Amino acid sequence: MMKHIYNILTKAAAVIAAAFLLSSCLEKNPKDYILDTEAMTSLNGAEQLVTGIYTAFMSSGLYSGYLTLLPDIQSDLVMAVEGNSNTYGEIYQWTFRPTNREIESVYAGLYTVIGRCNFYLDQVDELKHTLTNDSDIQTLDQYTGEVYCARALAYAELIKCFCEAYDEDKEQLGVVLRTSYFNQEPVTRSSLKKSYQLVIDDLAKAEGLLEEEGNGYDAPYFTKAAVQAIRARVALYMGDWQTAVDYSSELINNKDAFELSSAAYRVTSDGMNEVDYLWHYDSGYEVIWKIGYTQTSYGGALGQIFLNFNNDYTYYYPDYVPAQSVLSLYKSGDARYNAYFAELSTGYSHQLTWPLLIKYYGNANMISLLIYHVNMPKPLRLAEQYLIRAEAYCNLSNFNAAANDIAALRKSRNVTGAVSMNAETWLDVISEERVRELYMEGFRLNDLKRWGKGFERKPQSNVQSEGSKLKIEPGDPRFVWPIPKHEIEAPGSEIQGNASNNL
Repeated sequence: MMKHIYNILTKAAAVIAAAFLLSSCLEKNPKDYILDTEAMTSLNGAEQLVTGIYTAFMSSGLYSGYLTLLPDIQSDLVMAVEGNSNTYGEIYQWTFRPTNREIESVYAGLYTVIGRCNFYLDQVDELKHTLTNDSDIQTLDQYTGEVYCARALAYAELIKCFCEAYDEDKEQLGVVLRTSYFNQEPVTRSSLKKSYQLVIDDLAKAEGLLEEEGNGYDAPYFTKAAVQAIRARVALYMGDWQTAVDYSSELINNKDAFELSSAAYRVTSDGMNEVDYLWHYDSGYEVIWKIGYTQTSYGGALGQIFLNFNNDYTYYYPDYVPAQSVLSLYKSGDARYNAYFAELSTGYSHQLTWPLLIKYYGNANMISLLIYHVNMPKPLRLAEQYLIRAEAYCNLSNFNAAANDIAALRKSRNVTGAVSMNAETWLDVISEERVRELYMEGFRLNDLKRWGKGFERKPQSNVQSEGSKLKIEPGDPRFVWPIPKHEIEAPGSEIQGNASNNL
């Protein structure tokens, strides 16, 4: 039963069609993405709908593209190269508007996931009443748990991108909540508290339906472990420190299912260690959930803008290179540096010589098929859970426990030495470690937002002038993305924009 999603991903193209670019992301027709309106009359129909949900996550508007890349490109992690293609230029320069195509795609992509989840959930009870076989009922419950998890994750990502950092003492705008496909619901934003509560409620339902036996590394489908990982992340973002500790501990302590990829272990005949393998082959014991690709069904090219090798198949033409402030964070011997960066020859006339990002160089099996810069996104990893627990411990003033978590993570990456943290230094330690570990995985902008921190870019060699001297103050309204203009102006919409909508 647990293999079902991996096996049927190859069928996705037969049941899914693109659903972006409609007048409103909140109004989808089922015929846009299912074979027929009778899809939920059988267990096989339910399976096909669940497949469609996973395939929606594969979109280049989400984890294989914009949702992963834009939050980090907007921050202090990269510099735009002189002569670049201006890809994501508005994001990098902080000049984006409510009509920005990439931001629209993130919004549309997440509501596409939600719409497919709702279509399934509106019909699952009726289907369940027709099943008489216990095994079939159990399988359907498994699907339903996965769907609740998917909806929770989509809403959590919407909140991360389009809402302010959570403040329990403030009235804050959340997102438009859709819990039904067929029933009309107001086209207005709920409160942030209610939005987060829906995420928590969906995760609780998912956790109750999914079995522990389904937990295992490298899963391309949602498991109870994935639910726990999302719950820990959400608790951290809400400032619920003890809940963050509790859920992250469930995963860290589950040694039978997960462990950090280690630089000390060689896994290939040429000596590749587990950290390298994690990014070269998109596989590792620390992967809680990844977007599962096949050779015929895969998402966008995450590494394109950092390499652009397929421009002429001779040289690299990166649009963005790592900021010097990032490179200087890595200590000698840190396995992440060699896994993430390499000095490669570029084809620019100015002969840029700079470590390029190779974290998304491309899955080795894809490269063998001449498919470049495509990696399987890994949105949930055990390494993040160590970082979540360490930060939560710090907010509970348990600095020794936090230091132990950071030390354990560093040791797995071949970084030794004592970790010292106290009330004055802990945020700097956590911030730097999150950059070292989670570089270009889409966390940085939200981290700065929730910590109330700004940043400043400092020019380096062969970078374009626009955006290279940017200084962003804490609380800048553009930390919160604008609601797409067409959503606000859609017929019947009562959606209120963010402060960034009015800039």
